Amino acid sequence: MQAQLRLRWGDQGNDTYINPILNADFSDPDVIRVGEKYYMVASDFHFMGMQVLESDDMVNWRYISQIYARIDESGWDDNQHYAGGSWAPAIRYHEGRFYVYFCTPDEGLYMSSASDAHGPWTPLHLVKRVKKWEDPCPLWDDDGQAYLGRSQHRAGPIIVHRMSPDGKQLLDDGVTVYTGPVAEGTKFLKRNGWYYLIIPEGGVSQGWQTVLRSRSIYGPYGRRIVLEQGSTSINGPHQGALVDTPDGHWWFYHFQSTPVLGRVIHLQPARWKNDWPMIGVDIDGNGIGEPIYMWQKPLPSPAPTPFSLQTDDDFNDSLGLQWQWNHNPDNSHWNLSEKYGWLTIQAQPADSLKTCRNMLTQKVIGYKSECTTVVTAKESCFAGMFCSGKRFLGAGLSPKGVFFEKAGKRVIVHKGHFQKLYLRLTLDCKSNQHQFHYSIDGIHFTAIAAPFTLEAGYWKGIRTGVFCYGKNGEANFDYFKQHILE
Repeated sequence: MQAQLRLRWGDQGNDTYINPILNADFSDPDVIRVGEKYYMVASDFHFMGMQVLESDDMVNWRYISQIYARIDESGWDDNQHYAGGSWAPAIRYHEGRFYVYFCTPDEGLYMSSASDAHGPWTPLHLVKRVKKWEDPCPLWDDDGQAYLGRSQHRAGPIIVHRMSPDGKQLLDDGVTVYTGPVAEGTKFLKRNGWYYLIIPEGGVSQGWQTVLRSRSIYGPYGRRIVLEQGSTSINGPHQGALVDTPDGHWWFYHFQSTPVLGRVIHLQPARWKNDWPMIGVDIDGNGIGEPIYMWQKPLPSPAPTPFSLQTDDDFNDSLGLQWQWNHNPDNSHWNLSEKYGWLTIQAQPADSLKTCRNMLTQKVIGYKSECTTVVTAKESCFAGMFCSGKRFLGAGLSPKGVFFEKAGKRVIVHKGHFQKLYLRLTLDCKSNQHQFHYSIDGIHFTAIAAPFTLEAGYWKGIRTGVFCYGKNGEANFDYFKQHILE
């Protein structure tokens, strides 16, 4: 069974919300409304395989599917694409189907579609074999013609292509329609006869949100900055989605880059004036909006209590949608059937956590949290719980006893043979102090090594999860729980 937690940030009841609404790493979010439901995708880079989220009220979100399970390209079976994979996806709905587009820096432009956002999603379709494209977004025009806007590696320029109506191929080499300061994150919108390109500029941590508009899809485009940090502490407020409600109100999703959790999600009120969007609140009166911290909710929350992201797993019948494999998994080396109610991972050779196959990961959520699991291990393997960002750290069982791994080096902290080991990871992303603990009885825990610091890395916020690697053997995990404290 997967636990669903109501968090202290985000939803504050039926009337208000506090930013960030998702205090976890959802890089480069894109959101659409279909009917009375909202759907979100985000960059997952080297983690499989792009989660789809759904919301009833724009604030509380749940996982409903994953788009792909692997990337069948060179290097994805042996952890050679850190910071590669899916960059800045776009999700759109056209004639009864959901479409998701994304680029990888090394392989090309991909698309998948589904009649239901809950899946199944079609196998990844390679629209174009190309390197160093970024941030694609489709637009199906009123006359049925399809287009795709995108950026280029290192952010810009913005280029528009004609595309086949089925969305499976590009029909030309594209036309450059805009060049700006670190222009990326292309999102198309058409409203009142205007074509809009909604783009971030200025870079991840220090940038702002720009809107371009034109009567022709190929321009020329007028330009306005519509959201900036201004007097707030919300840096780089950009890269997201402009979305309406059924009653005609508008809202803007964007991320904020943080040092540890990664890119967390904010929601800003928006409105239109003279066919230009106005986002946030213009605090200093310079005509550019600034982010808000608290606001009235867009929609009432569904009864009885809104729920948020899954975190816990008892490993019964299937893996929860919160889990993502680091690179391609080897499905012949893990199962939930060998020991019912336990996750079994069979060891494969690796020299450290970073090169470990079948590392199962999930996002760290919230400012403070506590993760717990229990593991058994057989033969010559290293197995346990990890935490990663720019660095990889882990603790668990080895043939010689309890070990701690940091920067690829393993140290035995308690010699002996253990039938079962309880592991706990305490995380404090405000103070950036984190620590592993272990227990023989599941009640009394002993700290493993000194507290350590973490930072986001490979374009992703910190993660936790379980692993097993070595010459032979296997590990079994009874459960995994992530308890959000703040």
